[in-house]
Amino acid sequence: MTPRLLRPPLSPLRGARARGEGIVAGSESGAAPGSRSPFLSRRRLLGGALAAGAVATTSAAGVLWRPESASAQAAEYPYPGAVTGDTAVHDPSFVKRPGGGYLVAHTGDNVALKTSTDRTAFRNAGSVFPGGAPWTTEYTGGSRNLWAPHLSYHNGRYYLYYSASSFGSNRSAIFLATSSSGDSGSWTDQGLVIESQSSSDFNAIDPHMVVDEQGRWWLAFGSFWSGIKMIALDPATGKRTGNQFLSVAGRGGGAIEAPTVFRHGGHYYLFVSFDLCCRGAESTYRVMVGRSTDVTGPYTDRNGTPMTSGGGTEVLAGHGSIHGPGHQDVFADDDNDILAYHYYADDGTALLGINWLLWDSDGWPYVG
Repeated sequence: MTPRLLRPPLSPLRGARARGEGIVAGSESGAAPGSRSPFLSRRRLLGGALAAGAVATTSAAGVLWRPESASAQAAEYPYPGAVTGDTAVHDPSFVKRPGGGYLVAHTGDNVALKTSTDRTAFRNAGSVFPGGAPWTTEYTGGSRNLWAPHLSYHNGRYYLYYSASSFGSNRSAIFLATSSSGDSGSWTDQGLVIESQSSSDFNAIDPHMVVDEQGRWWLAFGSFWSGIKMIALDPATGKRTGNQFLSVAGRGGGAIEAPTVFRHGGHYYLFVSFDLCCRGAESTYRVMVGRSTDVTGPYTDRNGTPMTSGGGTEVLAGHGSIHGPGHQDVFADDDNDILAYHYYADDGTALLGINWLLWDSDGWPYVG
């Protein structure tokens, strides 16, 4: 059965962002219809119903390659695992806390925060800048809604890259903040990392920081325009080291954004979101991937198509009552690699989705 939502649904369009994405603040409880927890054994997942009351469905895990038919492919995707508490979210980014549990940052007023002890129950935890972020207003037009943060933890500090922009504009900026605890109000803004102007051919939003196997720091970012870019960062400061912009993915001006770079085996995997977010149940967002042996590319999809030429292998798309899943984060946990994302329910509510990210015998990811 479908668990009952304990609070009224939020408007998915409140506080529209450059991609139409709204601020989400509030709480939803329960799992999606047919949801299955990625925190239980796969045998238990297939064997019965969840404690949340949602009936487990046949797992797509173990399918090494999916049919070419989009409808058949979508029918095989598993539902998100059960999550409870404050699960209304856009653009979630996870980091494991050194003392245990998880910190989540997401789009919202002054960058919203959530915490979880078990990756299942979530609670709101204030914002990064409870006193406001006035240095961003020249990009946001005065809005407090800051977008698409990326969290990481290095050398005893939390790093948060976050975006400031306004609807339909590439007059945008990415800033860096740091904290020793990650708690609301503990963050120090470290200033501007990169900005784009209306004359730029890129959009400085949707940051994702990655450390390569040589210990070098990189920032991937971008939305629409000429696609996904990458710049080198100085590990001592977290700021850019020069003006070299590397192009790693694009769709000829089409809908591509939200890069995530994840190292697995001998490859770097570039996950992106194709198509349109933030239209409630009409959203067409989907998660795509390519890979490379070098962090800066070239990235190609499973068919060998370069991601700079529109390539991408689908990892997750809308299915059943899960609409427009995207703006993904990928991270390694103790039990498995994890794919986190937002999606829209039938009523247009934006919710947190979490699944295992599994790997086939050829080293390509699929959702379990």
